[in-house]
Amino acid sequence: MTSLAEARALLLSPLGPVARAGSNRNAVNVSFEFFPPKSDEAEATLWKAIRRLEPLNPGFVSVTYGAGGSTRERTHRTVQRILAETGLAPAAHLTCVEASRDEVDSVVAEYKAAGVRHIVALRGDPPGGNGIGGVYQPRADGYANATELTAAIARHGDMEISVGVYPEKHPESPSIDHDIDVLKAKIDAGATRAVSQFFFDIDAFLRFRDRVRAAGITLPLTPGIMPVSNFNGLKRMSAACGASVPDWLAAHFDGLDDDPETRRLLAASVAAEMCARLQEEGFADFHFYTLNRADLVYAICRVLGVREAVS
Repeated sequence: MTSLAEARALLLSPLGPVARAGSNRNAVNVSFEFFPPKSDEAEATLWKAIRRLEPLNPGFVSVTYGAGGSTRERTHRTVQRILAETGLAPAAHLTCVEASRDEVDSVVAEYKAAGVRHIVALRGDPPGGNGIGGVYQPRADGYANATELTAAIARHGDMEISVGVYPEKHPESPSIDHDIDVLKAKIDAGATRAVSQFFFDIDAFLRFRDRVRAAGITLPLTPGIMPVSNFNGLKRMSAACGASVPDWLAAHFDGLDDDPETRRLLAASVAAEMCARLQEEGFADFHFYTLNRADLVYAICRVLGVREAVS
């Protein structure tokens, strides 16, 4: 077969990922992440994606917050528009970088008054840094980390609080054990869900899951799935967040720089295979990093049996 035919067969075959997950698999629940647009054209692209994915009835949709709070106003506008124009439940990202405690508390109060009941609490990337690779320095009058931020959000009451985890270790962390201790502290502070950074090494994610559960942590752990067809872009993102790129994944995309259709099919089939394997391990919730594009995520959801809600 050609690589295009192989990808199409894997994605569409009745003996493909979902069938192998078995008839007793749990129903799939999905959520989606978007980022606030920088231009009118980007906003149109974002809303095309939101409208395409909205009928799949996601549990929530999250809206990211730029490094150093650089997208604060755009994040707020996007969240407010989702509240006003859709039936979706937005989860607003919030960081403590380059903001005082009073400023952060004010943002949480504004979100709550607007009807937002879910916040994703993250320390955030430092301004001017290259993703996580920058040097983080907490403000003297600000919250020092995501644990303190989680506690601040929880003090407002009636909030679901998601926090991030890194299956292959946070790039700044000395060890997985340290990361698990930090997760415990976030839970004590009020976290209700953990969502993972994207990954491609499923065994590493499952080892992390096992260590988290062995530590007595029982809160929901949702795998983050990144269906990326731009492999060079994926390598840059992976280097920033510490996610390994397996050789088998690189081999899939080798020689396809000028073949975007095959890359998209491969991206969808790889992500669907990952979800199927995770279903076999008991996972039923998946958080998709959409990059403000709906086509790949919509196709994966269809393969997983997620359909438009019937009114």
